[in-house]
Amino acid sequence: MAYGFNTLQIHAGAAPDPTTGARNTPIYQTTAYVFRDADHAAALFNLQEVGYIYSRLTNPTVAVLAERIATLEGGQGAVCCSSGHAAQLMALFPLMSPGKNVVASTRLYGGTITQFSQTIKRFGWSATFVDFDDLDAVKAAINDDTRAVFCESIANPGGYITDLDAISAISDAAGIPLIVDNTSATPYLCNPIEHGATLVVHSTTKYLTGNGTVTGGCVVDSGKFDWSASDKFPSLSQPEPAYHGLKFHETFGALAYTFHGIAIGLRDLGMTMNPQAAHYTLMGIETLSLRMERHVQNAEEIAGWLEGHDAVDYVTYAGLKSSPYNGRVERICPKGAGGLFTIALKGGYDACIKFVDNLEIFSHVANLGDTRSLVIHSASTTHRQLSPEQQEAAGAGPNVVRISIGIEDAADLIADLDQALKAASS
Repeated sequence: MAYGFNTLQIHAGAAPDPTTGARNTPIYQTTAYVFRDADHAAALFNLQEVGYIYSRLTNPTVAVLAERIATLEGGQGAVCCSSGHAAQLMALFPLMSPGKNVVASTRLYGGTITQFSQTIKRFGWSATFVDFDDLDAVKAAINDDTRAVFCESIANPGGYITDLDAISAISDAAGIPLIVDNTSATPYLCNPIEHGATLVVHSTTKYLTGNGTVTGGCVVDSGKFDWSASDKFPSLSQPEPAYHGLKFHETFGALAYTFHGIAIGLRDLGMTMNPQAAHYTLMGIETLSLRMERHVQNAEEIAGWLEGHDAVDYVTYAGLKSSPYNGRVERICPKGAGGLFTIALKGGYDACIKFVDNLEIFSHVANLGDTRSLVIHSASTTHRQLSPEQQEAAGAGPNVVRISIGIEDAADLIADLDQALKAASS
């Protein structure tokens, strides 16, 4: 039977605890698991049997979360890890090798741009940044050494919506996977796999958890990519020495990428999600659809009000009729354009600082996707390490403030924004 989203966000991956009957998924706070006997242990270590060995690899609480997110995204499997940044490295790890590159959108979270432009160089990888609205430029950036295309469904900070259908057509033609960061949209608003994504990554810290309590990340595999169609992905198609020549794609089929993420990725990189974090995120996901509906409702009302304010130069919310991305909402994010956008203030950098400092309900934090409304000046914080050109390309110029709309009463949020804008203009 095919269940609806609201049912799956509560039940997918979970069942009453077989020992105690506990209805909520327990926090399995353990590092290791007792083997039935020596043969059982050997089978687990040989990947001949699925089970629990050590919590760096797998944990029952984390496993429920992975299955729930995979189900909501329409994927074959998922691997949870310690943060969204960890998820990005986990996603690239089976695909890349020294000398290979990823083609990435210029409209990404500042930390992702830094990770891709600086940190991954230490692995011998590189990234080429392209405006993903320029499809010819995306095609031209892909070469024989490209191993992935990377973008965000709803880009942080501006709330820009990527044309995933067009980008996936390009990646498919090149025979390489498309990785989509679906953090800002969540599977409730956008399903990247339906639009051709091979892999979906999340910072579960944000909307999926929704309460600002724990960090986490997840990589979801669509199970649709043929890793053996070329010699570009030897980690998945060729013999793995650590497992006596086992070929992941040949052995595990549609779950090859997921098994590799656990058996190699978590084993060697060790970016493990702890079971308590998984527990908090599972509780958050149970109300995901309800929260996202309110985030969108509030964002539409508040963005419309901000667009008419004398102190505001422009608002980037894709849900506005004036947005150049509004036409993509119905096709890519049919339930709404999310709760994240930026505003540019006519007073520039100084006005932005005064505006942020005078807000009362909005919390000034380096986070988004919380039930609380949040604000940050990206150019001086999350995008500070970028050049001015990179900041502008990412939609995080010095006159821009990022706003993450929460689920409070919209009238109260508007009143708070109004008084802070007046203070910033004085």
